[in-house]
Amino acid sequence: DCTGANWSSQSCHRCFFEYETERMIVVKSKVVGSVFRLIQFLILFYVIGYVCVVQKSYQETDSVISSVTTKVKGTGFTNTSDLGARVWDVADYNIPPQGESSFFVLTNMIVTPNQTQSTCPELPNQSTICMSDSDCLEGSNDVRGNGIQTGLCMNYSETVKTCQVLSWCPLEIDINLPEHALLVAAEDFTVLIKNSVTYPKFNFHKRNILPDVNSSYLKQCEFNRKTDPDCPIFRLKDMVSEAEEDFQTMAIRGGVLGIMIDWNCDLDWPEHYCGPKYSFRRLDNKIPENNVAPGYNFRFAKYYKTTDGRETRTLIKAYGIRFDVIVFGTAGKFNMVPTIVNVGAALTFLSLVNAVCSWFLLTCTKRRDYYSKHKFTYLDNTDDNAGEPLGETTYGTQ
Repeated sequence: DCTGANWSSQSCHRCFFEYETERMIVVKSKVVGSVFRLIQFLILFYVIGYVCVVQKSYQETDSVISSVTTKVKGTGFTNTSDLGARVWDVADYNIPPQGESSFFVLTNMIVTPNQTQSTCPELPNQSTICMSDSDCLEGSNDVRGNGIQTGLCMNYSETVKTCQVLSWCPLEIDINLPEHALLVAAEDFTVLIKNSVTYPKFNFHKRNILPDVNSSYLKQCEFNRKTDPDCPIFRLKDMVSEAEEDFQTMAIRGGVLGIMIDWNCDLDWPEHYCGPKYSFRRLDNKIPENNVAPGYNFRFAKYYKTTDGRETRTLIKAYGIRFDVIVFGTAGKFNMVPTIVNVGAALTFLSLVNAVCSWFLLTCTKRRDYYSKHKFTYLDNTDDNAGEPLGETTYGTQ
């Protein structure tokens, strides 16, 4: 024994030239046999059911490369005191006209017309309210303010004085947001989404506009999950509704909606089985407990000159819905290398079953000492029966 208390150089020399071989013992036990078959079944179920069927580990995979373009259509009509009666087309509400896998539709706004470069009282807050000119610092520029202070204290109202600023006057008052969306008709606008994908490893290319689709079909179709799931033209209200949101409520302060296009494909099947699957969800925060700065908005201005050459602008704080088109997917195709790797892993798992059952037999059964006695035998070339063959031995459970 090379590791025991009676270690010596002679015994270590003998251990170096020893060879261990397995001895087959057939144990007729319902308990051990049941454990053995149960473990085999679980391994086979995992390999066939999960590895092969669910994970498809016999396939080589590739990630999708995608490009997206959009085109919004629709017209609306508004009649307000600031803008008067006017018709809105795509050039008015689709800002900017082209985005990177996204588009914006204007639904509400705060308009400040006829602004010019001049002086006016700053909006009242803790840093701008004053009592005299000494409270205002000439040339001061508050990054959260609206202009450059002139050093004068002016009447903002009958009861409040604020520091005068050089800015675009009159200043915007952005607290008077309309209670209802201005562009109500936006819910009926439509968008054409053109999406091209490729899996370069498999030289596979496809569009969400199917090969048999013609221009006549595109002029009249509209996406419907049941009746027309292949149409690439979507009604804005339908997308918001599928995200479990109300369009007119979301249109008041704006928001961000995700258009998910899933291109997971099994390329072992014919090409027509590989197609886009659409889903929709709201992406911006709408948690009632954390509703600071809700929605989505930004400002832009339209500039023009008066007859006397003075520059004037109309400032618009635009509220609306930004639609982000998110494309994802993985394609798989049979390949011999991952197949061999996973078959080898399965065989390795199966080879461990005997080791687990042997451990169970020698540690958890009542007759473990009896089984251990017959499982391990030491043979020496000096034994009288060294030439006799050792065959399969069967032991019962009585």
